[in-house]
Amino acid sequence: MSIVEMGRLKKIKDMKELLEFGILNIDKPAGPTSFNVSDFIKRKLKLRKTSHFGTLDPKVTGVLPIALNRACKLTKFFLGEDKEYIGVMRIHKEVSMKEIERAIQEKFIGKIIQLPPVKSRVKREEREREIKRFELLEKDGKNILFHVECEGGTYIRKLISDLGDYLGIGAHMLELRRIRAGIFSEKDKEFVNLYDFERAVDLYNKGDERLLRKILIPAEQAIKKIMPVVEVKEKEIKRLLTGKPLFKKDVKKIPKGNEKGLFAVFCNGRFIEIARKVDEGEIIARPEFVLQPVNQKDYK
Repeated sequence: MSIVEMGRLKKIKDMKELLEFGILNIDKPAGPTSFNVSDFIKRKLKLRKTSHFGTLDPKVTGVLPIALNRACKLTKFFLGEDKEYIGVMRIHKEVSMKEIERAIQEKFIGKIIQLPPVKSRVKREEREREIKRFELLEKDGKNILFHVECEGGTYIRKLISDLGDYLGIGAHMLELRRIRAGIFSEKDKEFVNLYDFERAVDLYNKGDERLLRKILIPAEQAIKKIMPVVEVKEKEIKRLLTGKPLFKKDVKKIPKGNEKGLFAVFCNGRFIEIARKVDEGEIIARPEFVLQPVNQKDYK
């Protein structure tokens, strides 16, 4: 076997690694809560824990990323990412599309102030959210198909209700589907419904891992899509894995970091940590999350 072939084999993660630090992009059906779906996946895969990147109401369908085992520690880095929805609103009185579109442009595009609904898990106080896109696609009587792209944490049901109040006609949401949550989309090749997920797990339990491997997203691949990456020298791995800070001498190029000052640290394709930039002389960053090795031999 050539050195190149050996290198390729080394890059293929085994299933235990994928299940230990992976993500599933699930097509949530209407009915169960986001927690129910997350818990179902934990039980089917016999994992220690799972968590989801952003709650969907029971009636809402679509993109629900689920973190597996140690990838659960990444949840805070993915929450707050932009979301995209397709939905149906029902207006309570007849009004033209042009009037609704005018109201949207006047009050519901850009930075808006939103008061979370009474039935919500967050503190009920006004907060600013950004609506980047709010389009009306078609109208059938009092039902209107719409498309919204917004900042994470925006309540679409409240957005529709507020729009109806602003118009003085009343409105409520009939259906909603999330088509994108940050980097995760319903167009992704790994996007999977619960039926096909179950089928993949059943085959895996029978010794065929191919289908499950196709839908498991290595967490480090997702990390690379949301923040800059810096490579460190191999000799520094052991020290960094114990939570030590990152020094200028450890890297070839000083990382810029994202808008929050965060960046991912890798060494020859291996994910080490997520770090936050600091200005402390020779110390350029301190760890926010370190992927501790499962086995002590990984320190060597």
